[in-house]
Amino acid sequence: MSQLAIGQRTFTNPIKNSGPDPWVIQKDGWYYYMNTTGRNLTLWKTRNVAELSTAESKIIYTPPPGKAYSRDLWAPEIHFFNNRWYVYFSADSLNNLTHRVWVIENTSPDPMQGEWTMKGKIGDKGDHWEIDMSVVDFNGQLYAAWSGWEGPTNGRQDIYIARLKNPWTIDGDRVKLSQPDLPWERHGDVPQEWQKNGEVPKIYVNEGPEFLVHDNKLFLVYSANACWLDYCLGLLTYKGQGDLLDPANWTKSQQPVFTQSAENGVWAPGHGGFFRSADGKQDWMIYHANPSEKDGCGNKRAPHIQPFTWNADGSPNFGRPVAKTPMPVPSGS
Repeated sequence: MSQLAIGQRTFTNPIKNSGPDPWVIQKDGWYYYMNTTGRNLTLWKTRNVAELSTAESKIIYTPPPGKAYSRDLWAPEIHFFNNRWYVYFSADSLNNLTHRVWVIENTSPDPMQGEWTMKGKIGDKGDHWEIDMSVVDFNGQLYAAWSGWEGPTNGRQDIYIARLKNPWTIDGDRVKLSQPDLPWERHGDVPQEWQKNGEVPKIYVNEGPEFLVHDNKLFLVYSANACWLDYCLGLLTYKGQGDLLDPANWTKSQQPVFTQSAENGVWAPGHGGFFRSADGKQDWMIYHANPSEKDGCGNKRAPHIQPFTWNADGSPNFGRPVAKTPMPVPSGS
């Protein structure tokens, strides 16, 4: 749990004792936060994201029973486009094979108020399996990125991108930008309870893509391997020219850009996002991590935040997961 020192402006990670798939957006000095609950969409609001464990929270949407989006609500993200709020979330009706992404909308200036309405499923023409969608406005055009597969039996999750007509409608076909093809992305042993007849199947994972924009440069930071293994972050970089939907216009970093830190007690870091401090002076990342190596994909995954910097070539430098010691809160909080 976050520990905010009385009379000081410091905190200690994690900022909340549980919170898989964390996401935060800062707008007008307020931080709006979400994470996977599985059952509903809960929103937190605070002036200081380091005080998240005591922040105001509200269940903003509970799906009706029996719908295609009633179960296994994962990885919700709140965004603000065209003076309206949108939440993107993955959900299913029966099991993981039916996971798709859904969008709700709120026209209130304060997303904790007003009414959230279902806009519908946001999917490609082939209605493929999809999870972990994030959306960005880049040079006046909306794009979505997510994790999907070519088929449920190929044992591989890939990163896809598409252009949007509006915040809830994909325009055209999906395009695959990345698949787990590098050695550090292919640590694919599945948990023992998934193994059958002594067989050890492999699942190779690229998921949780998050856009990052800096000085008109565009990046996609994604999670590789799996939450029950050595989850880590990879990086895709848009070359700066040409169609974003052409894979040739992206480069993939040959090594992970953020990995677990046994010495600091931070295991399997991944699936997060990026935000600016309230005064606009600092860049921060948020991610979930486990407190030990064997904690897997459950609710021990907790949100951590830390500042990051930029390399001389304009790429992000995330460093290493910081130790669980006091450090300054985001500036302007």
